[in-house]
Parts: sequence; structure tokens; C-alpha cells
Amino acid sequence: MTASSAICHVASALCPVPAERAFGHLTGAAGMAQWCLGMMDCAEEKPALMRGRSLFDGAEAWVRVDSDPAKFSAEYWCGAAPDALTPRIHARVIPGPSLGYGAHECLATLLAWRPAAMSDERWRRLMVTHETEILLIREQLTREIATIDPTKQE
Repeated sequence: MTASSAICHVASALCPVPAERAFGHLTGAAGMAQWCLGMMDCAEEKPALMRGRSLFDGAEAWVRVDSDPAKFSAEYWCGAAPDALTPRIHARVIPGPSLGYGAHECLATLLAWRPAAMSDERWRRLMVTHETEILLIREQLTREIATIDPTKQE
């Protein structure tokens, strides 16, 4: 599921894992290195401060993950340098039972806000990227379950 406007974009997917597992994949360097196209080769430089490179242009990128594991909520402060980060992306994971799904399911959501200076082309790229990333997240979590227990594969 996706929704967008001129200033906000949302991408969500139902994932076949408990909320804790999905949240860890969304907020840890090992998970981000697999799904975040703007943070390839992601490495944790300091606690919650990640450095990576954009798959699009190779530019160095920095993200500070301000997470609240009790609420399965994370804010990603993004930028080209660790001292110039702004809160642009929010991730939220909702446990499946809260919405009538199973205990081993959850809803993962990425929410992006558009800065005033972002071009239309760059905004379109961000929206398409998030739609791809939410699918990567779901498929990576699904594959992980399948390798553990083939009967859980969808």
C-alpha cells in the first residue's frame, strides 16, 4: 500500500514476522544495508549513527536512527554529514494482533516528508524508492522465515 501528496509519502506492507523482528530489520545497520537503497554498505559509526552510500549516485549518506523500541517507532535523521541531519523519514511497525492479523505478522510503514528545497525529480525518486524498499523489507523478512521453516513461506 502506498499513498502520497506533494509533501508526504507513505509505503506499507504486511510482513510475516513478529513486530520485534521487523523493527530490528528496519533500524539496525545489518538490516538497513540490505533494504535501504540510499544507505548501501551501511555501517554503524557510533551507536545509532549509520554511514552508507547512495545506490543512485554513490554519494556518502548519514542517518541517525532515533528509535523507540517500546512503540516500534523510529525517526531517521538524514543528511550528507553527521552534523547536518534533519528528521525526514519515520518508520512504524504495528503488531499484527493490534489490527486483527496473526501474532507472527506485523504492518511495517515508511513515512517520508518532503523538504521545501527538494526538486520534483528527487521527490519522485524518493517515493519510488520507498515503494521498492517496503517490498524489499517484506521479501527479506519472508525469505528469512522460509529458510528457518519452509512451511512458513508464502
